[in-house]
Amino acid sequence: MSHLTDEARAASRAAQPTIDMGANSLEAIVAANPGRRSVLKNGLLGLSILPMLGTLAACGDDDDDSSTPTPTPTPTPTPAPSYSISFAPVAANMNDTVTVPNGYTVDVLLKAGDSVEAGTPYSGGFPTAAVAEKWAGGNHDGMEYYELSGTDANGGGLLAINFELPDFNILFANGQPDPVTATAEQRAVSLSAVGVGVVEIAKGADGKWGVKAGSKYNKRYTGNSIYRASGRAAGLLSTSIKGTLNNCSSGRTPWGTYLTCEESTENYLDPSQPEENYGWVVEIDPYQELDAATKRTELGRFDHENTAYMADSNSRVAFYMGHDGTPGCIYKFVCDRAFSSSNRAQNRDMLDHGTLYVARFNADGTGEWRALVQGQNGLVVGATDPGNVSQSVTPPAPVKVDFNNQADVLINTISAARVAGGTVMDRPEWITVAPDNSAVFVTLTNNSSRRVTDAANPRTVNRHGHIIKFKEEGNSPLAMKFSWEIFLLAGDPKLAGFGDKLEGNINGDTFSSPDGIRIDPKGRLWVQTDHSVPGSSGDSARTIEQIFGQNAMFYIDQATKKSSRFLVGPKGCEITGLAYTPDLKTFFVNIQHPTGDWPVSGQQPRSSTIVVRRTDSQPVGN
Repeated sequence: MSHLTDEARAASRAAQPTIDMGANSLEAIVAANPGRRSVLKNGLLGLSILPMLGTLAACGDDDDDSSTPTPTPTPTPTPAPSYSISFAPVAANMNDTVTVPNGYTVDVLLKAGDSVEAGTPYSGGFPTAAVAEKWAGGNHDGMEYYELSGTDANGGGLLAINFELPDFNILFANGQPDPVTATAEQRAVSLSAVGVGVVEIAKGADGKWGVKAGSKYNKRYTGNSIYRASGRAAGLLSTSIKGTLNNCSSGRTPWGTYLTCEESTENYLDPSQPEENYGWVVEIDPYQELDAATKRTELGRFDHENTAYMADSNSRVAFYMGHDGTPGCIYKFVCDRAFSSSNRAQNRDMLDHGTLYVARFNADGTGEWRALVQGQNGLVVGATDPGNVSQSVTPPAPVKVDFNNQADVLINTISAARVAGGTVMDRPEWITVAPDNSAVFVTLTNNSSRRVTDAANPRTVNRHGHIIKFKEEGNSPLAMKFSWEIFLLAGDPKLAGFGDKLEGNINGDTFSSPDGIRIDPKGRLWVQTDHSVPGSSGDSARTIEQIFGQNAMFYIDQATKKSSRFLVGPKGCEITGLAYTPDLKTFFVNIQHPTGDWPVSGQQPRSSTIVVRRTDSQPVGN
């Protein structure tokens, strides 16, 4: 979550197809053995021509049967690409550029205000709502890459991108208008710059990527668009819902749809809208084949950060989610039935049928999933919500809550999770699942207001956050028990003595406020940071940037826990969002809310999606 989001919604808060088949997917197969792609592409011709060449070489005019034919040379096999991490870490800095290791290149792919649908892009003036509705929105966040049938996925595909908050500096002369007194046109302009964009992208002959203008797949889903709702809470929402907004991070399904996560339970850009319409996971089909964009209420209503799924060999699947709150809980939704890997249409209501659970982390390193089902775990009429017990040494007064039916549980999931005994964590943001289901990682970004600790959240005034790792029993998405450990505590040795364990225990390049996290198909762990700019480090004499530099992206070795700084962003930004091509030679990363002279010198700073590649065409990480 951008710190700007907190500022934007502060007033309202005070007032109030290619189907992803896991290990069998093209992405996983090619990542494991990139040579498979050339064999499949060449087909039988590529396999049969060598024996034919051998036969021709043995034929000739010479009657001397004793002559020995020249042997056909054995082709030198193309060496498999290396996915080992060998880049030289970059130094922390405060430069107004994107810093990457030697041997890498950075290109800007899509800026706030660039055209998604056909129209006039940003060129320095302020737009009407009709114009801005076709632009890439602002504060680019989570994203996913999708393959296209008939296209080499390493050279082209679809990119679905979240837009968390408007880049107000390119929309209005005087910044964000007051949402309460704003005109209808001003609200429409603001709402045009949130939501989701889907663009078809392709790599050119020069190796650089670009958006394919005019593609039938290019589409905006904005805060002005109309959405439907499904699930048992749908009847408590508007029949047609205006807008999705605060689209923070995201996820995907095994059947190739996009899950955008609303990180706000009210429409702070248009307070006239019912608050129950927001705070959901929205399912979008980037191929535009299945349902229209739908808010799936069975996954609960809270400040959603992202989703990550775990699937087993029987096509049973669970989706993990974090509530980006101080504090917030960790959830999973288990679908009632197996998904179809051969018929996408059979999966269109998968997220309408299942059970939502909240995680409880026990002090002995065990954990359990508690069902958020009306009538179970205290979710009844007259239930007692203990409140945010971690934020004050004096417990808050409990509040009575009525859960009359499952719709009440889904509308008021935050309260239901506490009633059921879920552990309140320090801002659970991104979640990622290991390719072999052996681990789930969660970033707990920070919680400087925590005053009461527990085993899973061991620091008061947790300015720098931590990462927790848990393992489902039997590596199964259907498990009801798990084991857990604190993977690392963020911080820096220079902060020893300035607060409750502010030094952390990072091995290698230090960082604060882990946010984005993703394990790629080769099992490599990447972490992105979101410390406030400017922000407090805990040492009153030094800012957070003076300790850690600007927000960055790191590789972390899961065995040694050593962190290596891979990328540093420009001034004022957050690093967020990570997607990649199947061969892992192209990484897409989002730069959110820069404040300096980036990405175009002399123009307004704009949130942007960048492309990171090696200059020698090897996988990222070498």
